[in-house]
Amino acid sequence: MLAKGAYRRRRPVPPVRGLIAVGTGVAALVLPLAVAGTASATPAQSAVVAAQPVAYTNDLDGWIKESLAIMAQHGIPGSYEGIHRNIMRESSGNPRAINNWDSNAAAGTPSKGLLQVIDPTFRAYHVPGTSMDSYDPVANITAACNYAAARYGSIDNVNGAY
Repeated sequence: MLAKGAYRRRRPVPPVRGLIAVGTGVAALVLPLAVAGTASATPAQSAVVAAQPVAYTNDLDGWIKESLAIMAQHGIPGSYEGIHRNIMRESSGNPRAINNWDSNAAAGTPSKGLLQVIDPTFRAYHVPGTSMDSYDPVANITAACNYAAARYGSIDNVNGAY
């Protein structure tokens, strides 16, 4: 049983084409196939690893890593550090965070989720293959990074409320 307000991933994570996982658990790295095919992995090993779905942890680290894999597939720039920094400022890592007191909330569209995205922005910058639920951690991160890329060039360029 999850604690009240906790978020549970409801779907298995499909492998992302062109990327493979090297290692397991928190120490796993997701690398482009071109990098994975170097001396650290033979082509046969790369093919075996590429066929297996990547298992992301159901926590902030896993959500950011899964978002980065989806972002790479869609050409959306951003780094783990840039995403993490903005999440900590916006929601302290709470995927159920909601702002009911700012000007957006007063206008009827409160900011929600890890990166505090309002629903119209979430819908406009939603990335196919992610949930349509703005509270879904991966969907929220990915849509917010897509918005930040369009507006600021990358989430890495956002150093304050956006």
